[in-house]
Amino acid sequence: MDLVVFGANGPTGRRVVSQALAAGHHVTAVTRKPDEYPVTSPSLSIAGADVIDQDAVERAVAGSQAVISTYGVPYSRSQITVYSDGIANIIRAMVANDVNRLVCVSSTTVATEDAPGESLLWRRAIGPFLRKVVGRTLYDDMQRMEEIVKSSDLDWTIVRPGGLFNADEPTDDYEVAPKRLSGRVTSRADLADALIKEVAEPGHPRTIIEVVTRSAQPSPLTFLKEAFGGGS
Repeated sequence: MDLVVFGANGPTGRRVVSQALAAGHHVTAVTRKPDEYPVTSPSLSIAGADVIDQDAVERAVAGSQAVISTYGVPYSRSQITVYSDGIANIIRAMVANDVNRLVCVSSTTVATEDAPGESLLWRRAIGPFLRKVVGRTLYDDMQRMEEIVKSSDLDWTIVRPGGLFNADEPTDDYEVAPKRLSGRVTSRADLADALIKEVAEPGHPRTIIEVVTRSAQPSPLTFLKEAFGGGS
């Protein structure tokens, strides 16, 4: 397939690009700094664009068959609008170019239902603190992004991972489901694998799904560095 990956220079986006190329897809990697992009392949095109630049987004989407959105930003006390503004531009570009398949990364943190088996401490203190205090502006906009995607006429899937961490390869035991899952972590390699499979053989059209890795338990410090250092 001809895939476009937004947020391609983020840690998740680079995983998606590399794993999609390995799976035999042609990929257009969209990044604000195309001259610095570290991945190379005969099947890779690199497009310089910011998701808030409508014209550049339309040029990047032209000629593709599907879009994977992985872009993200760090926590901030200031208002965040890049998720909602960016996805609105992506959707407009897809409609203009007759591209229908969109797979979009969000987060389990925006879920309104408790995960099964969740501790009282997490439900009453840690989870609300992350959602409503530390990451309020980010998750508020991520929620707006989800609403924009759901209201579109596209063939969309919203993918909610848990706390992201790096791993060398996809595992054999990550879980994907259109419901709340137990567990709080997702490796980027597993997330990338799920995104690519979902875009190539859509199993959950117009559905929100979760992706959770079962085999690893990275340090909580990993997620603090992730949250304040650079998004998805």
